Amino acid sequence: MSYTSLHRRPWLSEQDCDLGAFRDLVERTTDLTDYPYASAVEQGVLLYDSDRLRGAGDPRAVRAELVRALTDGPGIVVFQGAFPDPVIVDRLSAVFDALIAEQRASGANAGDHFAKPGANDRVWNALEKAALYDPQAFADYYANDILALVSTAWLGPGYQVTSQVNVVNPGGAAQTAHRDYHLGFLSNETAAAYPAHVHLLSPVLTLQGAVAHCDMPVESGPTMYLPYSQTYEPGYLAWRLPEFQAYFEAHHVQLPLAKGDAAFFNPALFHAAGTNRSADIRRMANLLQVSSAFGRAMETVDREAVANAVYPVLLRQGEGADEAWSANVIAASAEGYPFPTNLDSDPPVDGLAPPAQADVVRRALREAWTPEALRDELRAGAERRLS
Repeated sequence: MSYTSLHRRPWLSEQDCDLGAFRDLVERTTDLTDYPYASAVEQGVLLYDSDRLRGAGDPRAVRAELVRALTDGPGIVVFQGAFPDPVIVDRLSAVFDALIAEQRASGANAGDHFAKPGANDRVWNALEKAALYDPQAFADYYANDILALVSTAWLGPGYQVTSQVNVVNPGGAAQTAHRDYHLGFLSNETAAAYPAHVHLLSPVLTLQGAVAHCDMPVESGPTMYLPYSQTYEPGYLAWRLPEFQAYFEAHHVQLPLAKGDAAFFNPALFHAAGTNRSADIRRMANLLQVSSAFGRAMETVDREAVANAVYPVLLRQGEGADEAWSANVIAASAEGYPFPTNLDSDPPVDGLAPPAQADVVRRALREAWTPEALRDELRAGAERRLS
């Protein structure tokens, strides 16, 4: 994840994706002596004894090691016994089961970003839903010190936690290998429009994690990882390519987890949930996405109001308008990014993300909607995004 290449390559494209160069980066071993706070290495992944970390005398040194592991190291760390009290995990599992039952009873299908919907159970925005359902269970769970340790190490203070519950039932199929939010949720065409330094920035804006809410032997399909794949600069454009998907299938690692263990990884790491080949294990994981405090603008802007005010001007320009002129006005007025949103009511339709406000304005202009029609659609979109 070095910035030195930016002097040579300010933009990335699929043509930069070279499987041989990728292999040179990921086909290496992890030396335990390089990570003095780690307890073991398994399949290239660093394992940490959570009790040992709790007793470490220099938390800053621990955080520094975790950053190194997630940046230039294997890109994934496993905290064994991160949640040492099974009662705390079980109480939140019971909340998750209740939320899933309510979701099923309502007929809702939550879907999945990288797998076919239907076989598994997913609860979007489980953080808010769990807090409202059982505040005490929520507080006891999220008071966890290992969660705070790794989140602070990677993101610093002021981080924000979100949660999605994923239950892969027996027979539930694997996801496809992918990178994660932000750039991982964009099409290759859109991701390539961002300069190379943004490809390097994206991984340090979020941290991915998963807490095991049951024992997860390999046959239950715990997450598959490709250590060191986060170090490949054009990886956000490579993960969809067939040769990279095939390489992941042939070389990924898969670690069993015990209830209460937690895995955290760089969001640029190639990874995918595995197939549950067990007969009776409902593999439940609390998927955590922790976000940087810096991923927000300085001022609050009612972009819905701005877009509605400007749209009649765009419409009056008509077909004779300079396309770039209209595009620039839309970019300066409407929200160009579809997240955060409520994925229950505003799910992705074509791709991994729902339409952004700017997409709606562009469509309205293309199809010559009336200002009233745009106003109604923007309002409906805003309401879909509410939790």
